[in-house]
Amino acid sequence: MTESEVPQRPPLVLIANDQEWSARSLESILAPNGYAVLRAYTGQQALERARSARPDLIILDAQMPDLHGIEVCRQLRADPRFSATTPILITTAGPSGRAQRLEAYQAGAWEFLGQPLDGESLLLKLRTFLAAKLETDRFREESLLDPASGLYNMRGLSRRAREIAAEVYRSHQALACVVFTAGAPSPEENEEASAQLSRVLREKGRSSDAIGRLGEHEFAVIAPATGPNGVQRMVERLEDMLGGPAARPALRVGYCAVPDYAASPMDAVEMLLRATSTLRELMSAPAAERIRAVPVGPTAPVN
Repeated sequence: MTESEVPQRPPLVLIANDQEWSARSLESILAPNGYAVLRAYTGQQALERARSARPDLIILDAQMPDLHGIEVCRQLRADPRFSATTPILITTAGPSGRAQRLEAYQAGAWEFLGQPLDGESLLLKLRTFLAAKLETDRFREESLLDPASGLYNMRGLSRRAREIAAEVYRSHQALACVVFTAGAPSPEENEEASAQLSRVLREKGRSSDAIGRLGEHEFAVIAPATGPNGVQRMVERLEDMLGGPAARPALRVGYCAVPDYAASPMDAVEMLLRATSTLRELMSAPAAERIRAVPVGPTAPVN
């Protein structure tokens, strides 16, 4: 592989296969050609290691003891925590007929291969797949959107903050920068609550607002014509859209809002950053305090 086609670290390949001879055969092809290898022996283990290690490539055996490789592929493709750009290959020691290949491709596999593997052909395919992944990842990093949620990322949100600020400055309107997190008590509940919050913000948010994802569980709204009282109403509406009191996550909110942006001592990006810092401080405070405002004024402390 050329220097431009690989990351600075060795590309990491997750091999999920409970057959030792088969996995070692793959490893003997990959390791001498500059790949680092991570092993998994069951489908469930493959799911866990793919989510935690974030490999550059995944090779799944179709016949694992607990989950079929196609089902593992399907679950990974449906998981917002896992990159959609990661190439997944499925191998099988059994028949590799047309029906199986189509099922694998429908599940999101990039390739379905029968045994015995052609090592030279496999390396060429992996090089092509890896180059495509790296190029896609580069464009994603330069993009204004968060690929997992479809909302703005921090870069996009900062740009939209400046655009919205220019409009409200001329009209002396209010402006609010509001940062949310579901703050669920366990990691599993937090994942579910964040996914629900992301979906509601994407589908129900006002078209005039800029809505973004700042971190794994943090979301932001830049809302023109919205002052401090409007933030309270926004939070109430959002919680209503998330479901009844028993079903909805208990949102925790940091915000910065000014009644006239033209008179604000902070620009919109600083307001967003301070709202984010305020939310993070709030997360270490007693759970009874759910919403905290940034002090606004010439002497407002910098977080």
